[in-house]
Amino acid sequence: MTHRIAVIGGDGIGPEVTSVALEAIAAAGADVSPTEFDLGGQRYLRDGTVLDDQTLTELRTFDAILLGAVGTPDVPPGIIERGLLLKARFELDLYVNLRPFQLADGHSFTVIRENTEGAYAGEGGFLRKGTPQEIATQGSVNTRMGAERAIRYAFELAQARTRRHLTLVHKTNVLTFAGDLWQRTFDEVAVEYPEVTTAYQHVDAACIHFVEDPHRFEVIVTDNLFGDILTDLGGAVAGGIGLAASANLNPDRTGPSLFEPVHGSAPDIAGKGLANPTAAVLSASLMLDFLGDAECAQRMRAACDAVIADDAVPQAGTDEIAAAILARVTQPHMTRQ
Repeated sequence: MTHRIAVIGGDGIGPEVTSVALEAIAAAGADVSPTEFDLGGQRYLRDGTVLDDQTLTELRTFDAILLGAVGTPDVPPGIIERGLLLKARFELDLYVNLRPFQLADGHSFTVIRENTEGAYAGEGGFLRKGTPQEIATQGSVNTRMGAERAIRYAFELAQARTRRHLTLVHKTNVLTFAGDLWQRTFDEVAVEYPEVTTAYQHVDAACIHFVEDPHRFEVIVTDNLFGDILTDLGGAVAGGIGLAASANLNPDRTGPSLFEPVHGSAPDIAGKGLANPTAAVLSASLMLDFLGDAECAQRMRAACDAVIADDAVPQAGTDEIAAAILARVTQPHMTRQ
């Protein structure tokens, strides 16, 4: 079965790393038909387009979306982020953000971040803007449905893992309304998964443990803002943001899910051959896994693991890392440890 993939290379190093990801997909033997879309900061600077309704309608017809990175310093903050990334998450109902991390010793853990609510829902505004009496409010929107479906996804994932352990991360001692909703929902869903051991941590304590003792975690579930922060920290703990992959999932499959590396467009190194494409390849492997092509996804993950473990390779440039990954993808005996 051919998977129709919408490809948004985007800005900065986005097109460079996406190109490597597509090569890796082909080398792994996946049957994929890619279609390029010109979106991002450079497109906005040319004609003011961010993500128009016609393009969004077209994107809905694809099986998945592979995104490189978007954003450029020439575009004011928020325009691309809200107009493209957040719009895609909201309109395509990409309510689960999944980010897996693997440490150098082989331990892995996964963060499930609620992806369509919280502080990113856009609730808030200004009063008397530009005056000494200016007021700015920024609310966090949390619904029972939104929290429950992310929590339930995390329980399902934890139940399939080795330790069957799930940690809720929030700030219930201060965020007494949103935190109460999340804790009550978590506790009620937990009754349906008696084989899953649960824990709770305040987000500040979780940050400490991410650095000092990440082995205590297997699956984490948290809200949108805390998840954004924790997953960047997780990337640093697991070897650097250049290795961090992510999946923005619509588990109900009512539309395409979106897969992207976490590292951003890095315009300062664009075109210099310095970008590490590993995160883009890992994001593409998450995409193939979600589409049901587990064998090709496994081949790509194993190749990336081998390259990451080779001390000589990660310090090389884009072309060298890409060549190392592609050489390993084509080795049929490669398996993930």
